[in-house]
Amino acid sequence: MHKNTICLWYDTEAEAAAHFYASIFPDSHVSAVHRAPDDYPGGKAGDVLTVQFTVLGVPCLGLNGGPAFPHTEAFSFQVMTEDQDETDRYWNAIIANGGAPSACGWCKDRWGLNWQITPRTLTEALAAGGGEAARAFAAMMEMTRIDIAAIDAARAGE
Repeated sequence: MHKNTICLWYDTEAEAAAHFYASIFPDSHVSAVHRAPDDYPGGKAGDVLTVQFTVLGVPCLGLNGGPAFPHTEAFSFQVMTEDQDETDRYWNAIIANGGAPSACGWCKDRWGLNWQITPRTLTEALAAGGGEAARAFAAMMEMTRIDIAAIDAARAGE
């Protein structure tokens, strides 16, 4: 196990979430599933307690802790994409698996975890500052899934 790992709290479906992430993102895999050795409050012996997995090279631990702490927008994964195909592939996979779109490149997976599917051109435009950043930001504010052609046009002042 890594020295620093992101722990993500799930109600009961950490294993399903980990396998889903591993199926759509490169450099992602499930490395271990740990089960309860005995009955415990809210669960039975053999229930999945934790799942060790990696998402885009980031080590994570999924904890099946029950419904007490749902995910919020206070935590999200930001996935940098290189082109529209990659942006659409991740966005569509999350939405098609019971997720929901949000604004400005954000979407939520079926377990409530938030994702920012962010094309590199948008990040570069915002980092450029000035009018380029302002135009790209204004264009982004009108979008759900990011449209790279529209961001590039805004960057160029078109």
